[in-house]
Amino acid sequence: MIYVENENALTPPNFIKSIIEEDLRSGKVKEVVTRFPPEPNGYMHIGHVRAIFIDFALADEFGGRTNLRFDDTNPAKEDVEYVNSIKEDIKWLGFQWDNQYYASDYFDEMYNRAVLLINKGLAYVDDQSADEIRENRGTLTEPGKNSPYRDRSVEENLDLFTRMKNGEFKNGERVLRAKIDMASPNINLRDPVIYRISHTTHHNTGDKWCIYPMYTFAHPLEDAIEGVTHSLCSLEFEDQRPFYDWVVRECEMEAQPRQYEFGRLNVSTMVTSKRKLRKLVEENLVDGWDDPRMPTVSGMRRRGYTPEAIKSFIYETGISRSQGLIDIQTLEHFVREDLKLKAPRTMAVLRPLKVVITNYPEGESELLPAENNTENEEMGIRQIPFSREIYIEQDDFMEEPPSKYFRLFPGNEVRLKHAYFIKCHDFIKDENGEVVEIHCTYDPATKSGSDFNARKVKGTIHWVDASSAVPAEFRLYEPLLGEDEESEELAADETNDVSADEVDDFLKKVNKDSMEVVQGFVEPQLKDAQPQDKFQFFRHGYFNVDPKLSEPGKPVFGRIVSMKSSFKLPKK
Repeated sequence: MIYVENENALTPPNFIKSIIEEDLRSGKVKEVVTRFPPEPNGYMHIGHVRAIFIDFALADEFGGRTNLRFDDTNPAKEDVEYVNSIKEDIKWLGFQWDNQYYASDYFDEMYNRAVLLINKGLAYVDDQSADEIRENRGTLTEPGKNSPYRDRSVEENLDLFTRMKNGEFKNGERVLRAKIDMASPNINLRDPVIYRISHTTHHNTGDKWCIYPMYTFAHPLEDAIEGVTHSLCSLEFEDQRPFYDWVVRECEMEAQPRQYEFGRLNVSTMVTSKRKLRKLVEENLVDGWDDPRMPTVSGMRRRGYTPEAIKSFIYETGISRSQGLIDIQTLEHFVREDLKLKAPRTMAVLRPLKVVITNYPEGESELLPAENNTENEEMGIRQIPFSREIYIEQDDFMEEPPSKYFRLFPGNEVRLKHAYFIKCHDFIKDENGEVVEIHCTYDPATKSGSDFNARKVKGTIHWVDASSAVPAEFRLYEPLLGEDEESEELAADETNDVSADEVDDFLKKVNKDSMEVVQGFVEPQLKDAQPQDKFQFFRHGYFNVDPKLSEPGKPVFGRIVSMKSSFKLPKK
């Protein structure tokens, strides 16, 4: 099915919906409040779209509210550019937040709660280096070692934390840690760091702070302050849930939000690590964050994907706790399904070969009617010019064709889409032996729509009129990653702590031939095509007018998806 915004059920049946229904029925929750909490340190990608869909659609379905909250606790990596791009992406997808917040709005409250933990003997200042803390943390099978500073007095910890806030120490010189259990089987409860020193100007608070809360400490406090009822996140945060609950409880927050995890969205050939994506941009391997090959929302928008297609994809792939890799063909299927009734069907020649129709009167031309979309009669018809010289695709002619080749070759007859039968009787080669011009004759009686049936032809090819065709650039995209057994690993999010070596290894696997640029022609009415206009080019697929590269009268078309795929949506 295609996602329809005015249906009551905005989300498919799923376990989170069942939890919400029970919470409302039992009176545990009076109003559903969710939040979408992006970190403004990069552009949103296909993986974020599932989280957006879940947070916004579930709240809308139950008449609740969704907050947009920027988790801006790390000023060294954050930028207003990312804030603006995230807001634009959410609106383009068709969602609207009820309130906009920043984690930095709550820095004073978070500091006070950290002081509360110190007074309760549940937090301490640690002088160990980051490497020492990491080494003493233990492993998944071995407990950690207590810090030599773990038993500092409340008074000493308060003094040191105050001095940290006042800027008396250098970056990395001290941290504030929660005091929980260094022998816990859950490594996330082994005295996690909750504050670090960072003498960095913040985009929202300026130079007010030189200490910043860690995301895992700030996040549950933000949810509690905002009265979030259902804190929805991807499955890699499941092990963090005990610490989430500990923070809410021990910081004595009035509201008691609960965290629920869903399976993250991975799509084959799409990388969803912001660190890796940033590297592609920095190394100029792509044309920015909105490059049409990028899995970012801005990249998919520029490529020509529609929000309706993306939401249909999210809806049909479902919401569950399972992790998996979804074939890119599934997403492309929904793009085609959405565009097939929206996009005008026209003709473009990407690799032109001139054809001279020797028996067509010189200096004359005519207009031929053509349907704009055979599956949507409401789109009407257009008139396309036809004259003595036309362009066809180079691969629509062969001097010595194999068997079952039904296109143009010496002595063979084909139909020109929307026009006439033509028959090849000669061709011209250049000094390199390449065919550069074909000579044909046409049969006036075979005009399309004339009910001619005296004979049949097996091949139909597309064309454009040489005298009126508009020169155009075409960009043909291939995946940045190959569809191999490493795709799932390469698609892993940066929450898996991607190392510098892994990023460098990833760059070696990037498809250097992921874009081909060719020069061809389109029908004359496409000269004034506007940015983001979409068309189905006969046999080539669906194309979008590139909003970044096109100029008036000089369109650049990027292929959204190819014409057909062997993929079929699995039966439920």
